[in-house]
Amino acid sequence: MTLREEVNGVRARPGKVLRDDFGRLPSGEVIETVEIANARGLRLRVMTLGAAIQSLSTPDRDGHSDNVVLNYPELAPYIERQEFFGSLIGRYANRIGGAAFMLDGTRYELVANEGANILHGGAEGFHQVVWRIDAAEGGDAPWVRLSHRSADGVQGFPGTLDVNVTYSLNGDNEFRITLEATTDRLTIVSLTSHPYFNLGGAASGRDILGHSLMLAADAFTPIDKTMIPTGEVRDVAGTPFDFRKPQIMGERIRETGSSQIALVDGFDHNFVLHGGVTSEPRFAARLADPRSGRVLELFTTEPGLQLYTGQKLGTGKAKTTALYHRCAGMPIEPQYFPDSPNQPSFPSPRLEPGQVYRQVSVYRFSTAAH
Repeated sequence: MTLREEVNGVRARPGKVLRDDFGRLPSGEVIETVEIANARGLRLRVMTLGAAIQSLSTPDRDGHSDNVVLNYPELAPYIERQEFFGSLIGRYANRIGGAAFMLDGTRYELVANEGANILHGGAEGFHQVVWRIDAAEGGDAPWVRLSHRSADGVQGFPGTLDVNVTYSLNGDNEFRITLEATTDRLTIVSLTSHPYFNLGGAASGRDILGHSLMLAADAFTPIDKTMIPTGEVRDVAGTPFDFRKPQIMGERIRETGSSQIALVDGFDHNFVLHGGVTSEPRFAARLADPRSGRVLELFTTEPGLQLYTGQKLGTGKAKTTALYHRCAGMPIEPQYFPDSPNQPSFPSPRLEPGQVYRQVSVYRFSTAAH
């Protein structure tokens, strides 16, 4: 089965909004999609399950447009496989060790879903809830906004959290994600978006090992065997984690002698971005595919960037068949550091009543000549 580039044979025209049904949950609830496009060929489709980026298409150097994020053509795999394809992640992106944390003297026990740890907000995280479409507009800078209210105590997290996400496109071929959250009780928040990028095209059958990557990071946070940060912030100089200049992913993954790469059979690590938490997005990463010529530059307000090379794709047990193979896509996820609630030296994800959590991440697409 091929990936859908259209909704019932119809595409959203530039400046227009296309809204349609994508499928039904076992409960019977309808999952919708909203598609928007700009005049330069950048086309986005999001769905209400997980506020997920269901497809993101952009032209290559020859003007041929392809979807560049891994997705499924039907709803069932999104429910059964739990690969977080394009999903909005919360309440806490990445891992919290021991599925527990202390906050102002109170210990909060969370619901573990990865061994003793909690990953991506737990089994009932934001990726598995149905978001509400609040508004969508076309025009020269089309956008769509979705929202969700997370009740106090869901998966053990304190406070009722109101979250909204706005996805927008502009004439500079930028895809912008703006996230905001408020709480009625002291809590922790770290959100991210989880698209798996393959700039050669999600349906190309090629992996991302030929992509080049550059990161604005002088350090990373090493992990233990349970994939929880040790608390160390390690300089990337002289290690395979040095992406301060563009590096070919396949060459870095195959580096021998790195216990950190061997631990997860690739990369699944947090990088410490320059500048910490910022009020406006600054440069974080540049991903490029020499074959298609597509280039993606990422700008973000977040202090960390999780790099995962997709080495677990194609594995695991589920009713549905895996559509993708090892390293078929690569998330680069702006967020707070993993396990920050238990690491006093890491940036604090604390959110108090009256404050607004705000994250802005901008994905700028362009092409490069041969």
